[in-house]
Amino acid sequence: MPHLPVSELHAERLAEVGAELGEGPVWSHHTSEVIWVDIPHGQILATTLSGTSRVVRQHAMPVGAVALTEDGTILASTPIGLVDETGRVRAELPVEAADLRANDGKPDPWGRFVGGTMTVGEPRSGAGSLWSLSADGPKRLVAEVTIANGLAWDSSGQSLFWIDTPTGRIDRFDYDPSTGQVSGRRPWVEIDPAVGSPDGMCSDHDGGLWVALWGGGAVHRYVNGQLDTVVVVPTPQVTCPTFAGPDLDQLVVTTASIGLGPEMVGAGDLYVVEVGPIGLPPFVVGSWLR
Repeated sequence: MPHLPVSELHAERLAEVGAELGEGPVWSHHTSEVIWVDIPHGQILATTLSGTSRVVRQHAMPVGAVALTEDGTILASTPIGLVDETGRVRAELPVEAADLRANDGKPDPWGRFVGGTMTVGEPRSGAGSLWSLSADGPKRLVAEVTIANGLAWDSSGQSLFWIDTPTGRIDRFDYDPSTGQVSGRRPWVEIDPAVGSPDGMCSDHDGGLWVALWGGGAVHRYVNGQLDTVVVVPTPQVTCPTFAGPDLDQLVVTTASIGLGPEMVGAGDLYVVEVGPIGLPPFVVGSWLR
């Protein structure tokens, strides 16, 4: 297959926040804001496309990502499960180990929540898992995970793309819509360590996968396994992209300042860029929640 021409775009700062570890953004049509988290502080934040930010809730534990319900309720992905804005646990996750926290996660096209765990602080190899939460209870989809990160489904919902960051890959699974089980894991994209480590991910209407590169200061778009767009972000620790706006035509990107000195201006801020393709509407957690 011939290589695609690669285009380069440049993201601009949307909001000056200085998050320690910004992650898990999702667009809320209910409030016209990007809802996202600062993981170690347990904060859920909301930012408009005009750059105004607010704290939605302060949790007492790290929050790995957020998910929305059909009515716009914000759920936090935590080490004990999905927690709503009142602090009520709406879906429990088995406690694997005391030093684990939630990391990236999102709903699937059928309303389940799929998300991962990893160790607090320095990642411990194989300590985490990828989980599915639904009316059938929690199911472990993948064991011996180190940094459970970006997820995306194809337009049919029958393929799940997923990242365990230290592998340096996007892997593809066959995804069973009726059960939420995964099978047939195989590498889909291998990412050169010289350009960064794959982190969060989202998809667009044309089948493109947009992957944040931790340490690489960029988001890469892959189509059929090939790189076709590079979005340059002016800070190195890029964590997760999402499509935002009424038409889902803006790519908003979270970043992190953890481990970086004050001279790294812009670390932990939110960035935005118009990329051309539009995003898929964010999936929501279904009515199975108790």
